[in-house]
Amino acid sequence: QLQLVESGGELVQPGGSLRLSCAASGFTLDYYAIGWFRQAPGKEREGVSCRSGNGGRTDYADSVKGRFTISRDKAKNTVVLQMNSLKVEDTAVYYCAAKHSYGIGCYISEDEYDYWGQGTQVTVSS
Repeated sequence: QLQLVESGGELVQPGGSLRLSCAASGFTLDYYAIGWFRQAPGKEREGVSCRSGNGGRTDYADSVKGRFTISRDKAKNTVVLQMNSLKVEDTAVYYCAAKHSYGIGCYISEDEYDYWGQGTQVTVSS
């Protein structure tokens, strides 16, 4: 059974950092495009970052560019979202999603993805 599990969310002060992980089980993340999304209370889910299936392309929402970095830990079959300089407005439930893809497609739209994790809560507050 294909499954994604996010972890790493917690309460952090503004300006702090967090490292979110998206662990895959039942399949290898080779040739899967990965997206990170978030949903704040009362708001629609939005795309945060994506990584192409071949690893050759990444993209970020304007709101997180320069602060967030998406990367792959092949040995652990995970995709990591490193979040630095966190702001109160980054508070949300963060989700990862996967789409079978061999190419350089990098997808910020949630409609593109087939598999989703359950989410991990990130709270940025003093």
